[in-house]
Amino acid sequence: MIKFVGAGSGAPDLITVRGMKLLQEADVIIYAGSLVNPQLLEYKKEGCQVYNSAYMTLEEVLEVMYKAEAKGLLTVRLHTGDPCLYGAIREQMDELDKKGIEYDSTPGVSSFCGAASALNLEYTLPDVSQSVIITRMAGRTPVPEKEEIASFAAHHATMVVFLSTGMLEKLSERLIEGGYTRDTPAAIVYKATWEDEKTVVCTVGTLAQSAKENNITKTALMIIGDVVSHSHYNRSELYNPAFTTEFRQASK
Repeated sequence: MIKFVGAGSGAPDLITVRGMKLLQEADVIIYAGSLVNPQLLEYKKEGCQVYNSAYMTLEEVLEVMYKAEAKGLLTVRLHTGDPCLYGAIREQMDELDKKGIEYDSTPGVSSFCGAASALNLEYTLPDVSQSVIITRMAGRTPVPEKEEIASFAAHHATMVVFLSTGMLEKLSERLIEGGYTRDTPAAIVYKATWEDEKTVVCTVGTLAQSAKENNITKTALMIIGDVVSHSHYNRSELYNPAFTTEFRQASK
């Protein structure tokens, strides 16, 4: 059995209880060493075989899985955050399907959630933004043309931009071209929930400058939108005494 497990956003105690138990039971662990906190490997049992996929190709990862499966071993494929976001898991699952090998997935805390906690931020403030766009800049890995940053920016929803720290000048240009102003609030969160976490609140126009001043060159995500400043919003109707819900009548 292959277990795809979300490692969480960084802090070793933010892995799920289920994920921790699977690490403790695993005979083989293949972890994304470029992003997963190595402290999570302390959960492994004695004799567990550990592979760092940062140095491996897809074919090499699959070969480890096939050999473990042939021996009846439990394999944990440990991905950063939640595997469903930029985890490259579908290509692994498709190859396992071809071999008739069973697998399942255990979710994890994504770094976009960790970044919000680092800033004590709510992505969905009433009358400010009720939608979150998770995307990335096109780089060595292309992005579909219909998902270009500027087209998303036109919605003025909250945006969380992954895997783009090295392209911040271009990101600012595309955001402004799409409709955000240079003064739109923004934030950079480096290694959310790790011990060396760093947060920088800035604007769309100062993303590149702010990253340079704080020596942030990778392993960060950017949050764009008025929710960063949370300077104006309406209170939630759910807890408004004048609002009736399924569980509570409005007070007169």
